[in-house]
Parts: sequence; C-alpha cells; structure tokens
Amino acid sequence: MNDIILETTHPDSILIIDFGSQVTQLIARRVREAGVYCEIVPFQLAAEGFERLKPKGVIFSGGPDSVTREGSPRAPEAVFESGVPILAICYGQQTLCTQIGGEVEGGHHREFGRADVEILKPSPLFEGFWEVGKKYPVWMSHGDRVTRLPEGFEVIGTSPNAPFAISVNEDKRYYTTMFHPEVVHTPDGAKLLSNFVHKIVGLKADWSMAAYRAEMVQKIRDQVGDGKVICALSGGVDSSVAALLIHEAIGDQLTCILVDHGLMRMNEARDVVAMFREHYNLSLKLVDASDRFISALEGEADPEVKRKTIGRLFIEVFEEEAKKIGGADFLAQGTLYPDVIESVSFSGGPSVTIKSHHNVGGLPERMNMQLVEPLRELFKDEVRVLGRELGLPDSFIGRHPFPGPGLAIRCPGGITREKLDILRQADAIYLDEIRKAGLYDTIWQAFAVLLPVQTVGVMGDGRTYEFVCALRAVTSVDGMTADFYPYDMDFLGRTATRIINEVKGINRVVYDVTSKPPGTIEWE
Repeated sequence: MNDIILETTHPDSILIIDFGSQVTQLIARRVREAGVYCEIVPFQLAAEGFERLKPKGVIFSGGPDSVTREGSPRAPEAVFESGVPILAICYGQQTLCTQIGGEVEGGHHREFGRADVEILKPSPLFEGFWEVGKKYPVWMSHGDRVTRLPEGFEVIGTSPNAPFAISVNEDKRYYTTMFHPEVVHTPDGAKLLSNFVHKIVGLKADWSMAAYRAEMVQKIRDQVGDGKVICALSGGVDSSVAALLIHEAIGDQLTCILVDHGLMRMNEARDVVAMFREHYNLSLKLVDASDRFISALEGEADPEVKRKTIGRLFIEVFEEEAKKIGGADFLAQGTLYPDVIESVSFSGGPSVTIKSHHNVGGLPERMNMQLVEPLRELFKDEVRVLGRELGLPDSFIGRHPFPGPGLAIRCPGGITREKLDILRQADAIYLDEIRKAGLYDTIWQAFAVLLPVQTVGVMGDGRTYEFVCALRAVTSVDGMTADFYPYDMDFLGRTATRIINEVKGINRVVYDVTSKPPGTIEWE
C-alpha cells in the first residue's frame, strides 16, 4: 500500500526553489523565524511544488552550477507567469536574469567571503535598516556575475566585484542579490528576508506552533479515521513529540512501541518507560529484541549494512507487534523536514546514505500499513517548541538527539556485544561529566565513539592492548550545521581519566574537533 503523506495546506506561504546551495535550509529557517510558513523543493520538482503549494512568494536559492553551462538548472516558467514576488539569491539571481533577458559572464569574477555592499537607492527590501550612501557587510560566494540586467531592472546596491549586487524590478516585484542574506555572516540578512515576506509579499507573521498543532491534530484525525496506529517510540524528542501529538488527535487508537534493540544508552529503555508511564496516559509496550538485533549485527563493519539491517528488523518487530494488538493500519514515526529534504536532494547524491536510518522513502510493499509523519514539516528546534506546546518538560525537550541505529553507528568496524558494553559504559561516564560541569544544555549533542583501533598502553606495572575512545560534542541550532564544543583541558583530562580507570577495555581517549556542514553530524 502506498504511503499517505500528510499534505498540509498553508494559504500564506513561501516556496523556496533549491538550486543546490549547501545553505538553502538556512533560508527556510530565516523565513520561519519571521513567522511565515515555507517549503523547499529541488529545482527538478519546482513546477509540481509551485502548483501544489500555490505560494504567495518564491525564493530562488544559490547553487554550485554555472548558468553559462548548457543544461544548468532553471526555474519553471510558471513562476514568472504567475506574477508572484521573487527573491533570487546568488545563482538564483543569475538564472532569473538569464531566463528573462539578461546576461551572465562566467569564470572571471570569483568572490568568496566578506564584502561591502554600497546602497544606491532605497527599497522596501532593506527599509528600516540600510540607508542610501552607506556600506554594509555581506557574504559573497560566487564565480559568475550578471553583466547585463533584463529590461526593467535597476541597480540599487553594488560591490567592487559584483556591480549588480542588488538589482530589482519594482514593478514586477523581482528582487535579486548576489550575496547570501541567509547566513550569519550577512548581519542584516534575516531582516532582509523578513522584509521580503512581510513588506513585499505582504504575509503576516501568523505561522506558530499553536496553529501548527491545531492544524496537524485535525489532519491526523482525517487521515487515520477509526484506524489503529502504532508509533515507533525511541525515547528521543522527535518520536516522543510525534507520539503526544498523535495521542492528542486519536487517543486510545494509538499504541506506542519501544523496541530495545540492545543498542541504546545506559538505562535508556528503563528511563523512557518510567517517564511515559508515570506522566502520560499512553499505551506503551516495551519489546526486548536485543538478542535478535545484536545477533544479526555481530561482526558487521559496513555502516550502511548496519543501518539497513536495523531498519529491516525494526519493520519486522513492528509487523509482529501490530498483529498482537489485532492489526494496525498506520505506522507513526518522527521524520523531520531535513530528512524529507535530503531524501529528495538536488544532487541525488550522498543524502540518501546520510539519512538512510529514516524511512523517508516509504515502507516495504509487503507491509500493509501507511506512514503517519506529523513532524515532517518541522526543523529540529521547531519540534522542541512544539514539545513545549504539548507540555513536555524542558529537561526532556533538551535531551541530546539519539539516532535510530543507536550505538551501532558509534561503534565503527565490527560490532560485538563486548564492544557495545564498553562503549555504553564510556558514554555514560562522558554524559555524567558533562552534566556535572553544567554543560549539557549548552551542547547540542555529545556522545562517545569506540574506534576500531587498539593501542598498546601501560597501566600500573602491566601492558594493555585496548581500544581508543573518541569523544564528540557539537553546538548546533537546527541540526543542519554543527561546530565542535571548545572544552577546556581540565574537563577533557578529568573525563578521560575516569573512562580509562573505570572502563575495562579502553586505554586511550581522544577528542574530535571537526565541524560539520549541512548533513549528518553522526560519526558514520
């Protein structure tokens, strides 16, 4: 049976056409922060997305291609024919100009980094914060530039390497920038995007979690009817918020299933069951399938095989449990908007692998259930806001993300029960030290990794040949980009000493200081 995806209708919305920029999702974040609903679609699906959403305005993202290359991405003609306002950014500016009569020159004017834009004329795009005759810092990232504007356009902002840095056609309400307003390196960029959606498109700041909650409750009721739903509750924020939202909509028609696959953190299953059974009137069943999962994973080193094995076994468990409760019509899970976007990414490249632990592509044909994914329009931080709206305590909402495959992807190389036990102990000590230091809420995600490396060490009067443990901690807002947390050496020394002294099997600890661009922030 094909999936039924919850299709929401937002009469006042913005469509973002993605031409492959790694920061496209930041555009969406800024628009939603302005209180306006928006969606991202890759340029290949833009015509379909435009027809479905019927947006009041459109934003073209940047991208890595060159409009001078034959076959490079273009926006659908329907967008131009509709008469809706357009904001075109970087590559978006170039393809807009190319498609309606301008010219772009390629390969001679590379500009990456900070630049100053001088404002030549006033515009509602930057009304209230940029003044004519003054210069303002922005962030450029382009190799081509517009050399001739289409008819009806004028330049209202310029920079040394981008003479048409801001060019507009006020009559058509087409606004273009060579710089990226969505990144923090353009200090006033969020204001510019806000001006576009409010002053130019004319939308109100009325998209809120309260409105989303009410709308989604009704959508769930319409989709499910009198059917039964089982929810894959992992204990993480995403699945917990999804479960509470669905329970509000359909009550006892929902059964939550927590599968202990033997890859959870120390006492994770126990703590989750205790919280939900004590504080929420949910039907929750704990299924201990640890032997089944670990036996199937024993010795497996390939990270993608691990994920697929875990996903397959999850489906099998849910099918079996559905039969025990007399059958279920729907499977609910906490798929988020970044997962959905990346599953249909611009390039069709690594994002499918990155997010393969989410069933964003649907369920197996044999499974006679449909998906209910009430969070698939939300970013991670928005899910937390919705969680507060639903009454989840801050202590739970602030929990660090924990992926479906659990410790399996934090144990690179072959998996064994012994290695999982070692990793679980080290991870528990690490989180304990973070909490004691008062850093847990400052850090977005922290975890230990057991590396597939053993080293010779000396402990006391004897030699050891044991594993290396890596510690990771990152700061992030929405889970799309991440930077390492700058621990002081006292913390790292104290934590490493505890792990080495208390966990038999580890004789060395290292700290991972890599940052992550959009995409996964997990180890594998």
